[in-house]
This record gives sequence, structure tokens and C-alpha cells, in this order.
Amino acid sequence: MTARPAGCDEQELRTLFLFEKLTPEQLTQLCQDGYAEWYDPGPVYREGEPAVNFYVLFHGTVVLSRRVGGQEVDVTTTSAPGVYAGAFQAYLGDQVPQVYNNSLRVTERSRFFVLPAEAFARVMRDWFPMAVHLLEGLFFGFKSTQEAVGQRERLLALGSVTAGLTHELNNPAAAAVRATSALRERIARERREFAALAAEPQQSQDLAQLSDLQELTVGRIGQAPALGPLQAADREDEVGDWLEEHDVADGWELAPVLVQAGLGADWLDRIADALPAKVLGSALNWLTCTVEAELLLNEIEDATQRVSALVGAAKQYTQLDRAPYQNADVHELLDSTLLLLAAKIGPNITVVRDYDTTLPRVPGYPGELNQVWTNLIDNAAWAMRSTGDGEGTLTVRTARDGDQVLVEFRDTGPGIPADVQDRVFDPFFTTKPVGQGTGLGLDVSWRIIVNRHGGDLRLESAPGDTRFQVRLPVNPAETDGEGASP
Repeated sequence: MTARPAGCDEQELRTLFLFEKLTPEQLTQLCQDGYAEWYDPGPVYREGEPAVNFYVLFHGTVVLSRRVGGQEVDVTTTSAPGVYAGAFQAYLGDQVPQVYNNSLRVTERSRFFVLPAEAFARVMRDWFPMAVHLLEGLFFGFKSTQEAVGQRERLLALGSVTAGLTHELNNPAAAAVRATSALRERIARERREFAALAAEPQQSQDLAQLSDLQELTVGRIGQAPALGPLQAADREDEVGDWLEEHDVADGWELAPVLVQAGLGADWLDRIADALPAKVLGSALNWLTCTVEAELLLNEIEDATQRVSALVGAAKQYTQLDRAPYQNADVHELLDSTLLLLAAKIGPNITVVRDYDTTLPRVPGYPGELNQVWTNLIDNAAWAMRSTGDGEGTLTVRTARDGDQVLVEFRDTGPGIPADVQDRVFDPFFTTKPVGQGTGLGLDVSWRIIVNRHGGDLRLESAPGDTRFQVRLPVNPAETDGEGASP
């Protein structure tokens, strides 16, 4: 700043489009309230500072910029006389924070008409009362619309996840119920078989040895390597032949159970060596009941662990037990979302996780990031399901990109047409058929990533290769959570 504030020329003011329709009296009032001022190259004001002045350019070159991810990003560069910036929301008074929502600098010596915020607010309310009411309605109406859109999209994302969670929980819960019912029957059968063995005129040491053999059997269950279908069939034939050679009744029923538990001819030989031949059949039936009971217990354990994992994923997804803003592990967030959306993704889509496990934790709002992952994964899955065979590959990749963390969602769907790619982040724009998309998901995702986290969301798309790339700053600048749409 190289000149003291000076008065202004009313006729010069009239040359600016903003003031060309004002009356002579109004121009006089402006010149009494405001002044002309020169600025040398450099900053005029900075984003976040108290908004004390309204600036209108007479001549020079101005640059408007905003903070994004800790960096200043130029939004507008212009030399057009009459462009304005600064405290243009002063007429709203204390209804909104009166701070500059961008930064203004000049790249050459430039001259402005400067009007203090209080004078600007008074002029607006006195000269344009109806316009002020309309602007207030537009401003707060737009904010309410944004909030409603965000809430609606959050509900849609939650509904999507809830449907998947219900489906995923139903499967292990039903498996646990079936296994519990079968286990009750096996335990009752085991008691009957043992009662039959106990009725035999055996020595007490024979029964004690049966108990030892039971412990041996339980200890060996599941130790054998997993078998393929053909290997399992061959092993069942081998075990069935052994049982038939030793006159064990219903050997064809016992063989599949023993093979499933990883018990083969070597185990059978050990049992046969330890027991008299006359009780071998009854003992094997009893031991097979033990084997079935253990397998059912394993099935129940797997099912309950699956339920526990799903509940944990839901807890991680919703972030119910955590602070709204924290340092988050993006891989934990991604995994919880993928788990909850597994049913919606479907069995025909292969999910590939390509994670850089060395990434640092990222400051942010984990619950909102999960909403973004939900939108992007859901869109990718829909795009691949919309093709003829409904198959495809979803690749979720993370990597370090300078001072940012990259999270990329790549699908092999048909791609987004080039002529609409620049509109995908617009509110209510969708490429889905009527009734299948709201057009809100990507708009809300953009706001969460860019406005709330100071990051970046981009699209690259070609047939068979569509990528949405999210970049989150590792050390973000402070943000007020507000911002303009793309």
C-alpha cells in the first residue's frame, strides 16, 4: 500500500457496472463512506481474516485464491474493471461469521474503491431492502438445501450399508442356528452310543482308553491339510474301504465326516490297535459323534466370529465410539466399508486390495470418509453390474502422493462418456436410469473431501478403466468446513 486513502470521483464510480444505475445522491453517499486506494503487488487480504472492507477494482490485476489441502489454489485472475470481492456478505450481519472466505492479491500496482463493511451493509439494507430479503432467502435456502442434500445422501449410504449388513449377518446367524440344532442331536446320539459301549462286559480300563482315544481324536481334528474335491473323494473311498474291511456298519456315512475332520487310515489303524475287534464298530460310531460335535462347534465359532467381525465393521464404519475428528487409518475405514458392502458388490465382482501399508494416519472425519467410500464403491459396483455379464474387478489402491494420501477406486465397467465427465460432481446429475440414482452421491463426496478435508477428488474414465481418485492431506490446514462447489 503506497498511498493514503483518498476521496473518490463520483463520475469514475459511475463507469463501473456495479454503480452505473445509482442516482447522483447515492454516488455522493458512496464517496462519503468509501475511498479510492492504490495497492502494490502483494496481498490485499487473506482468507479467514475479519471481513472489514468491500473492494471494487478500478484498474489493475487481481487474483482470488482459496486454501485447499494446506496450499493456496488460484480460483480467478482478472483485470476487468468493476470486479468486486471482500465483505460482500456484510449485509447478513451476525447471522454468519464475517470473515473473508478467500484471499485477494494483486500482481501489479492496482487501484480499488474501498467501502468499509459497515457502510456496505447499511447501503444494502437502506437502498435495496427487497433485494436484501431475497439474497438472505437465497443464501440460507442454499445452505438448508446443502444440509438436506447431505442428510439425504447420508441416509442413502446408511440404507445401502444396512441392507448389506442385514444380509451378511443373516448368513452366519442362520448357520449358527442350524449348527446348534444339529449339535444337540449329535450330543444326544453320543450319549446313546456311549451307553451302548458301557453296557458291554468290558474292563474299566477299556472305557478309560476310550476316553484317551477321544482326546486324541479331538486333538487331531483339522490338522490335516485342506483337500480339493477330487482329493476328498479319493480319501473318502480309502476310509470307506477300511471301514468295510473291518466290518464297521454304515461306513459310507462315517467316511465323509472323518475325512472332513482330517482323519484317515492311519488314525483308524491306531483306533483298531487300541480296542478289541468286537467293540470297534460301536467305538468308531461314538468317536464319529465326537468328531461331528467338534466340527459343529467349529462352525458355530466361525459363525459367531463372523457376526462379531460384522458388528466390529459396523462400529468402525459408523465411528460411534470415536471422536468426530481424529487421525484415522484409511485401510481400516476401507476394509469396514468393503465388508459391509460385500453383499451389494456381489459374487461376480472381484475385489482387489492394493494397499500401501506404510501410509500414515490421516486427520479427518472418519464417518464422513466412510460415506465417500460407500458412494464410490456403490457406483463402481453398479457400473460393472450394468454390463452384459455383470462381472468385473474393483481395485482399491492406496499410495503416498507427496504430502497427500491417495485412495483410488478403479472399476472395469463401461466407463463414463467423455461429454459428461465434467458434470459428474454436479448436484442431481446422474448417469443411472430414472429411479436408480439421486445424483447426490458424488456432489456430497466432493464436498466432504474438498471442503471438509481440504483434499481433492478426481475422475479418470475410459471404457474398461474408470478411476475415482481421492487425495487427502497428511497435514491439512485448518478448515471451517465450508466451501464452494466445483
